[in-house]
Amino acid sequence: MGKGLFITGTDTDCGKTYVTSLIIRSLRAEGYDVVGYKPICCGDRNDALELVDASGDTLTVDEANPVWLKTPAAPHVASMFENTPIDTNALLKQHENLSSKHQVVITEGAGGALVPIAGRENTIADFAKEVGSPVIIVVGNKLGALNHTLLTVEALRARDIEPAGLVFNNLVDELDTATITNKGIAEEMCGVEVLTDVIRGQEEIEAWPFLELLGL
Repeated sequence: MGKGLFITGTDTDCGKTYVTSLIIRSLRAEGYDVVGYKPICCGDRNDALELVDASGDTLTVDEANPVWLKTPAAPHVASMFENTPIDTNALLKQHENLSSKHQVVITEGAGGALVPIAGRENTIADFAKEVGSPVIIVVGNKLGALNHTLLTVEALRARDIEPAGLVFNNLVDELDTATITNKGIAEEMCGVEVLTDVIRGQEEIEAWPFLELLGL
């Protein structure tokens, strides 16, 4: 079985796909067979297509994204609107399938950690626990990010998931007091290491923090 990471975020549009793609490309550049997995897309399928591209087109979009709901809403809501129940066991089996074929699978959740897949007892965080890969939180660095980060860490710990690290994604070009200090304060308050921060438009990311987490 291959190794893996699970990418969740502090919110929708915090930059999960952007960061996930950077990680995949950096690890592939180091010579590792790494692919992205986006179990659920709601609305368009652009996130999955971006992960397929980052994975060097080594898998199809249907392999990378087995559940595509057209309604732009939380998976639980979209599945109700489209009368299409989400089978998380099937999503786990596809993760196992990819892990049997590739060295590393980077899984990206939908929205934030507590986004419901099928009710309050079946969230992205619950799915991440089932996958079992180290969980990285992508933080959309802006005013309010401290609260979002601490809440996400608490939600994961409530499910016996200890976050493996934070990646701060700077959403604006010019930083202010909040965005400059968020990284250090968040690390101090929640005790989760900041693996790296990403400036807006950055095209590469260092591979070594993620190689260490993967034991490669």
